[in-house]
Amino acid sequence: MQSVPFLSLQPQHDLIRRELELGFGKVIDTSHYILGGEVVAFEKEYAAYSGVKHCVAVANGMDALYISLKLLGIAEGDEVIVPALTCVPTWMAVTRSGATIVPVDVHLESYCMDERKLEQVITHKTKAIVPVNLYGRPANLPVIAKLGSAHGIAMVEDNAQGHGASILEKHTGSFGMVAATSFYPTKNLGALGDGGAITTNSDEVAESAKRFRNYGTTQRFHHDIIGINSRLDELQAAFLRIKLKHLNDWNKERQKIARRYQDSLERVGDLILPRSVEDYVQNYHLFVVRTNQRDAFRKYMSGREVMTDIHYPVPPHLQPAYHSLGFRKGNFPISEKICETILSLPMWPGMKEEQVDYVIECTRGFFV
Repeated sequence: MQSVPFLSLQPQHDLIRRELELGFGKVIDTSHYILGGEVVAFEKEYAAYSGVKHCVAVANGMDALYISLKLLGIAEGDEVIVPALTCVPTWMAVTRSGATIVPVDVHLESYCMDERKLEQVITHKTKAIVPVNLYGRPANLPVIAKLGSAHGIAMVEDNAQGHGASILEKHTGSFGMVAATSFYPTKNLGALGDGGAITTNSDEVAESAKRFRNYGTTQRFHHDIIGINSRLDELQAAFLRIKLKHLNDWNKERQKIARRYQDSLERVGDLILPRSVEDYVQNYHLFVVRTNQRDAFRKYMSGREVMTDIHYPVPPHLQPAYHSLGFRKGNFPISEKICETILSLPMWPGMKEEQVDYVIECTRGFFV
C-alpha cells in the first residue's frame, strides 16, 4: 500500500529550486522589498499572459476582489450578485465593500453560476455580477458579460482558481471590466506565501488600484484618497515570475491526469465526473467528483492512505458567519446538493503515474 497526499507542491519546487534560490538572492541584493522592479516586471508579464493591458499586484485574493468592487464605486445600498457555491472569501469581499449579497444557484454540471437565473434577481440596485471560475472551469463569461452590459452592470471575475483556463482561446481574467485573482500557494500559479492581483483593460481602474493599494498614494507622502495597505512584496513577485514561465506546462500535466481519471472512472458506480465542454479549456485546479456515497467513499480512500478533500462542505449561505442574512437550507438546493456529495481527488503537477494508478485502483475498488 502506498500513500498519496491530496496535494504536494514539492515536485514543482524541486524542479525550480535553483531558480527560486537565485530569485531570493536577487531580491536580497537589491535591498528593495516593496513595490520594486520584481513587482513591476511580474505585473507586465502576468498582464501579457492574461491578455489584458494591466495587472496590479496586491497582497491577497480577497483584497483583489474587494479593491475591484470599491473602484467600481460599489458601496452600502448597492447589490452584488454572487454564486451560491464558492469559497466564502468571494462573499466576504462583497460584505467588506458594504454592498448587499444577492446569491444565485449554480449549474449542477459545471458548478458555476447559472446565468439563466440572473434576470430573476437583477434590480435597480444591482451594481455588479461576480462569476467564479470554480475548480478551474470557466463560468459562462461571455453570456454573463453580455447580460451585465445590457443592464449597465459591471462583471467582476473571481479568477482565483482559473489561471490558464480559457474560452475560445481567451484567458479567464480578461472577460470583465476587472478581474480578481489569488496566488495562494495551492493555486495553479501559487506564491510561496500570500498574494493576489487585479487584471483589467481600463487605464483608469489600473491607476486607481495602484493608488488604493498603497495608502491612496502614487507619490510618496502625498495621499489623494484614503486607501489601504495591500501590496505584493518583491520576494513573492520574484517567485511568481519564475513559476509563471512553467504554468502552461503544469496545467498540461493537470489535464493529462484529469484525462486518466476520466478514462478510467467513466461509468464507475454512481460517480459523476467533471464534464468537458467544447471551446472551454479547464486548468483542473481541482478534480472534483460527486457521489451519493461521499462520506463512505472518503473514509474508504483514507483507509488506503489516499487523501481527499471537500470543496466545499458548507455553502456560504449556511455558514454561521452569514446567519444574519436569513438564508435557510433549501434556498439554493443545487449548491446544497453539490456540497453534500462532492469530493476532490488528488491532483498536482509532478504526480507520479503509479500514484494516479493507485487512486484509480482504490476508487474502482470502492464502487466495483
